[in-house]
Amino acid sequence: MDEELLKQGTREAPEPETAEERSNRMGMKTAGGGIAAGGIGLAKAGFLGKFFIYLFLWNGIRATYLIGGWIAIALIAAAVVAYIAYRNREHA
Repeated sequence: MDEELLKQGTREAPEPETAEERSNRMGMKTAGGGIAAGGIGLAKAGFLGKFFIYLFLWNGIRATYLIGGWIAIALIAAAVVAYIAYRNREHA
């Protein structure tokens, strides 16, 4: 194999890429890696899960308000209070 390379002779090396060319070539892979690393860090700290819980709760409350108005919110609040009372009664 070395003999074959020697027979080919000298070759000219390509110009090294600039940082701008490399970032253009990498495209969204670089941004995706940063976003994934940030998400992993937030998940490890527990913030990501809490964010999604609050997001789902907010969207659920908002959708309930839009669909059923204040009556539906009152029913949900009553269900939550009943659940808490039932749970406290079980533990007592």
